[in-house]
Amino acid sequence: QKADAYIANKVFPRVPVQKQSDLYWKYSKSDWRRTDVQKRAPGTESAGVGWKVDTDTYFAHPYAVHKDIDDQLRANADSNWSLDKDSTMFITNQMLIKRDIDWANAFFKTGVWGADWTGVAAAPTGNQFLQFNDPASDPISLFAAAQIKFIEQTGYKANKLVMGAQVLRVLKQHPDIIDRIKYTQKGIVTTDLLATLFDVDQILVSYASSTNVAEQADGRLQDAAATYNFINDPYSMLLCYSA
Repeated sequence: QKADAYIANKVFPRVPVQKQSDLYWKYSKSDWRRTDVQKRAPGTESAGVGWKVDTDTYFAHPYAVHKDIDDQLRANADSNWSLDKDSTMFITNQMLIKRDIDWANAFFKTGVWGADWTGVAAAPTGNQFLQFNDPASDPISLFAAAQIKFIEQTGYKANKLVMGAQVLRVLKQHPDIIDRIKYTQKGIVTTDLLATLFDVDQILVSYASSTNVAEQADGRLQDAAATYNFINDPYSMLLCYSA
Protein backbone atom coordinates (compact mmCIF):
# COMPACT_ATOMS: atom_id res chain seq x y z
CA GLN A 1 0.00 0.00 0.00
CA LYS A 2 1.12 3.55 -0.61
CA ALA A 3 3.00 5.45 2.07
CA ASP A 4 0.40 8.22 2.10
CA ALA A 5 -2.16 5.76 3.52
CA TYR A 6 -0.48 6.05 6.91
CA ILE A 7 -1.54 8.96 9.11
CA ALA A 8 0.39 8.89 12.41
CA ASN A 9 2.86 11.63 11.43
CA LYS A 10 0.09 13.70 9.79
CA VAL A 11 -2.14 14.02 12.85
CA PHE A 12 0.31 15.27 15.46
CA PRO A 13 3.69 16.95 14.91
CA ARG A 14 6.83 14.98 15.56
CA VAL A 15 8.90 16.39 18.41
CA PRO A 16 12.66 15.82 18.01
CA VAL A 17 14.69 15.42 21.19
CA GLN A 18 18.40 15.66 21.92
CA LYS A 19 18.44 12.99 24.61
CA GLN A 20 16.94 9.53 24.68
CA SER A 21 15.40 10.16 28.09
CA ASP A 22 14.66 13.39 29.93
CA LEU A 23 12.09 15.51 31.77
CA TYR A 24 9.62 17.90 30.20
CA TRP A 25 7.45 20.63 31.70
CA LYS A 26 3.67 20.45 32.06
CA TYR A 27 1.69 23.63 32.72
CA SER A 28 -1.68 23.57 34.44
CA LYS A 29 -4.51 24.34 32.01
CA SER A 30 -6.65 26.03 34.66
CA ASP A 31 -3.85 28.50 35.49
CA TRP A 32 -4.03 29.78 31.92
CA ARG A 33 -7.83 29.97 31.84
CA ARG A 34 -8.55 32.30 34.75
CA THR A 35 -7.75 35.88 35.76
CA ASP A 36 -6.52 37.16 39.11
CA VAL A 37 -6.44 40.81 38.07
CA GLN A 38 -7.50 43.21 40.85
CA LYS A 39 -7.80 46.93 41.35
CA ARG A 40 -4.52 48.54 42.33
CA ALA A 41 -4.46 51.47 44.71
CA PRO A 42 -1.78 54.16 44.32
CA GLY A 43 1.51 53.17 45.89
CA THR A 44 0.55 49.52 46.35
CA GLU A 45 1.84 46.41 44.74
CA SER A 46 -0.20 44.72 42.04
CA ALA A 47 -1.81 41.37 42.78
CA GLY A 48 0.67 38.55 42.45
CA VAL A 49 -0.05 35.55 40.25
CA GLY A 50 1.73 32.41 39.24
CA TRP A 51 1.32 29.06 37.61
CA LYS A 52 1.79 25.48 38.61
CA VAL A 53 4.41 23.45 36.78
CA ASP A 54 4.70 19.68 36.89
CA THR A 55 7.23 17.49 35.18
CA ASP A 56 6.90 14.22 33.37
CA THR A 57 9.37 11.93 31.68
CA TYR A 58 9.80 10.42 28.26
CA PHE A 59 11.96 7.62 26.91
CA ALA A 60 12.59 7.29 23.20
CA HIS A 61 12.77 3.56 22.54
CA PRO A 62 14.67 2.51 19.43
CA TYR A 63 12.76 0.34 16.95
CA ALA A 64 14.36 -1.52 14.08
CA VAL A 65 13.95 -4.32 11.56
CA HIS A 66 16.11 -5.53 8.69
CA LYS A 67 15.93 -7.58 5.50
CA ASP A 68 18.95 -9.64 4.54
CA ILE A 69 20.12 -9.65 0.92
CA ASP A 70 22.63 -12.34 0.11
CA ASP A 71 25.54 -11.12 -2.03
CA GLN A 72 25.15 -14.09 -4.35
CA LEU A 73 21.46 -13.34 -4.89
CA ARG A 74 22.23 -9.70 -5.59
CA ALA A 75 24.94 -10.62 -8.08
CA ASN A 76 22.67 -13.02 -9.94
CA ALA A 77 19.50 -10.95 -9.90
CA ASP A 78 18.14 -9.87 -13.27
CA SER A 79 18.12 -6.16 -14.06
CA ASN A 80 14.38 -5.90 -13.44
CA TRP A 81 14.73 -7.46 -9.98
CA SER A 82 15.81 -4.50 -7.81
CA LEU A 83 16.63 -6.24 -4.57
CA ASP A 84 18.06 -3.20 -2.78
CA LYS A 85 15.22 -0.89 -3.82
CA ASP A 86 12.54 -3.44 -3.00
CA SER A 87 14.10 -4.21 0.35
CA THR A 88 14.23 -0.52 1.23
CA MET A 89 10.55 -0.15 0.37
CA PHE A 90 9.75 -3.32 2.31
CA ILE A 91 11.54 -2.17 5.47
CA THR A 92 10.08 1.33 5.22
CA ASN A 93 6.60 -0.16 4.98
CA GLN A 94 7.27 -2.29 8.06
CA MET A 95 8.22 0.81 10.06
CA LEU A 96 5.18 2.78 8.83
CA ILE A 97 2.82 -0.03 9.84
CA LYS A 98 4.39 -0.20 13.29
CA ARG A 99 4.10 3.56 13.77
CA ASP A 100 0.42 3.66 12.78
CA ILE A 101 -0.37 0.68 15.03
CA ASP A 102 1.32 2.39 17.98
CA TRP A 103 -0.52 5.64 17.22
CA ALA A 104 -3.88 3.85 17.04
CA ASN A 105 -3.27 2.02 20.31
CA ALA A 106 -2.33 5.25 22.06
CA PHE A 107 -4.73 7.84 20.65
CA PHE A 108 -7.51 6.42 18.44
CA LYS A 109 -9.63 4.88 21.16
CA THR A 110 -11.96 5.76 24.01
CA GLY A 111 -10.79 6.71 27.49
CA VAL A 112 -7.88 8.87 26.32
CA TRP A 113 -9.19 12.38 25.72
CA GLY A 114 -11.81 12.82 28.45
CA ALA A 115 -14.66 13.33 25.96
CA ASP A 116 -16.11 10.28 24.23
CA TRP A 117 -19.20 10.48 21.99
CA THR A 118 -20.94 7.33 20.81
CA GLY A 119 -23.15 6.76 17.77
CA VAL A 120 -26.33 4.80 18.50
CA ALA A 121 -29.08 3.37 16.30
CA ALA A 122 -31.93 5.21 18.06
CA ALA A 123 -32.91 7.60 20.88
CA PRO A 124 -29.52 9.18 21.66
CA THR A 125 -29.00 10.69 25.11
CA GLY A 126 -26.10 12.46 26.82
CA ASN A 127 -22.89 12.06 24.83
CA GLN A 128 -24.62 9.97 22.17
CA PHE A 129 -25.66 10.82 18.63
CA LEU A 130 -27.68 9.18 15.91
CA GLN A 131 -25.48 7.07 13.66
CA PHE A 132 -24.68 8.71 10.32
CA ASN A 133 -26.17 5.86 8.28
CA ASP A 134 -29.58 7.04 9.52
CA PRO A 135 -30.90 9.75 7.14
CA ALA A 136 -32.44 11.48 10.18
CA SER A 137 -29.02 12.05 11.73
CA ASP A 138 -27.45 15.50 11.58
CA PRO A 139 -23.64 15.25 11.29
CA ILE A 140 -23.20 18.94 10.42
CA SER A 141 -24.94 20.11 13.60
CA LEU A 142 -23.15 17.43 15.59
CA PHE A 143 -19.72 18.67 14.57
CA ALA A 144 -20.77 22.28 15.14
CA ALA A 145 -21.76 21.41 18.71
CA ALA A 146 -18.58 19.38 19.21
CA GLN A 147 -16.46 22.28 17.96
CA ILE A 148 -18.09 24.71 20.39
CA LYS A 149 -17.57 22.27 23.27
CA PHE A 150 -13.98 21.77 22.18
CA ILE A 151 -13.24 25.51 22.26
CA GLU A 152 -14.97 25.89 25.63
CA GLN A 153 -12.92 23.13 27.24
CA THR A 154 -9.52 23.75 25.66
CA GLY A 155 -9.36 27.37 24.51
CA TYR A 156 -8.42 26.12 21.05
CA LYS A 157 -10.45 25.42 17.95
CA ALA A 158 -10.18 21.83 16.73
CA ASN A 159 -8.31 21.89 13.43
CA LYS A 160 -8.13 18.23 12.41
CA LEU A 161 -10.64 15.44 12.09
CA VAL A 162 -9.38 11.87 11.73
CA MET A 163 -11.92 9.35 10.53
CA GLY A 164 -12.06 5.72 9.58
CA ALA A 165 -12.76 4.65 6.01
CA GLN A 166 -16.30 3.50 6.76
CA VAL A 167 -17.20 6.86 8.32
CA LEU A 168 -16.23 8.67 5.13
CA ARG A 169 -18.17 6.16 3.02
CA VAL A 170 -21.36 6.83 4.99
CA LEU A 171 -20.92 10.61 5.11
CA LYS A 172 -20.55 10.74 1.33
CA GLN A 173 -24.06 9.30 1.05
CA HIS A 174 -25.71 11.43 3.74
CA PRO A 175 -28.64 13.42 2.28
CA ASP A 176 -27.89 16.58 4.29
CA ILE A 177 -24.31 16.71 3.05
CA ILE A 178 -25.26 15.96 -0.54
CA ASP A 179 -27.85 18.76 -0.37
CA ARG A 180 -25.25 21.22 0.94
CA ILE A 181 -22.72 20.57 -1.81
CA LYS A 182 -25.00 19.91 -4.80
CA TYR A 183 -24.38 23.39 -6.22
CA THR A 184 -20.60 23.24 -5.88
CA GLN A 185 -18.41 22.99 -8.97
CA LYS A 186 -18.35 19.18 -9.13
CA GLY A 187 -21.17 18.26 -6.80
CA ILE A 188 -19.01 15.48 -5.36
CA VAL A 189 -18.38 15.02 -1.65
CA THR A 190 -14.64 15.35 -0.99
CA THR A 191 -12.68 15.57 2.24
CA ASP A 192 -11.98 19.24 1.51
CA LEU A 193 -15.69 19.98 1.27
CA LEU A 194 -16.38 18.00 4.43
CA ALA A 195 -13.64 19.93 6.23
CA THR A 196 -15.41 23.16 5.31
CA LEU A 197 -18.77 21.83 6.46
CA PHE A 198 -17.33 20.56 9.74
CA ASP A 199 -15.23 23.71 10.34
CA VAL A 200 -11.80 22.05 10.51
CA ASP A 201 -8.63 22.72 8.54
CA GLN A 202 -8.04 19.13 7.48
CA ILE A 203 -9.72 15.74 7.40
CA LEU A 204 -7.47 12.71 7.47
CA VAL A 205 -8.88 9.33 6.49
CA SER A 206 -7.08 6.27 7.78
CA TYR A 207 -6.75 3.75 4.95
CA ALA A 208 -3.71 1.78 6.11
CA SER A 209 -4.35 -1.89 6.82
CA SER A 210 -2.27 -4.74 8.16
CA THR A 211 -2.30 -8.45 8.95
CA ASN A 212 -0.96 -10.36 11.93
CA VAL A 213 -0.45 -13.65 10.10
CA ALA A 214 2.78 -15.34 11.15
CA GLU A 215 5.79 -15.60 8.88
CA GLN A 216 6.74 -19.06 7.72
CA ALA A 217 10.15 -20.55 8.27
CA ASP A 218 11.06 -19.98 4.62
CA GLY A 219 10.23 -16.26 4.96
CA ARG A 220 6.92 -16.33 3.10
CA LEU A 221 3.54 -15.38 4.49
CA GLN A 222 0.58 -17.71 4.43
CA ASP A 223 -1.47 -15.50 2.15
CA ALA A 224 -4.33 -17.96 1.90
CA ALA A 225 -4.81 -17.85 5.69
CA ALA A 226 -4.19 -14.11 6.07
CA THR A 227 -6.91 -11.63 7.00
CA TYR A 228 -6.47 -7.91 6.55
CA ASN A 229 -7.98 -5.19 8.69
CA PHE A 230 -7.70 -1.43 8.90
CA ILE A 231 -5.18 -0.37 11.53
CA ASN A 232 -7.51 2.33 12.87
CA ASP A 233 -11.12 1.47 13.67
CA PRO A 234 -12.95 2.23 10.39
CA TYR A 235 -16.11 3.29 12.27
CA SER A 236 -14.48 5.82 14.61
CA MET A 237 -13.40 9.46 14.51
CA LEU A 238 -11.07 11.78 16.40
CA LEU A 239 -11.65 15.52 16.54
CA CYS A 240 -8.49 17.19 17.77
CA TYR A 241 -6.22 20.21 17.85
CA SER A 242 -2.76 19.72 16.38
CA ALA A 243 -0.12 22.34 17.12
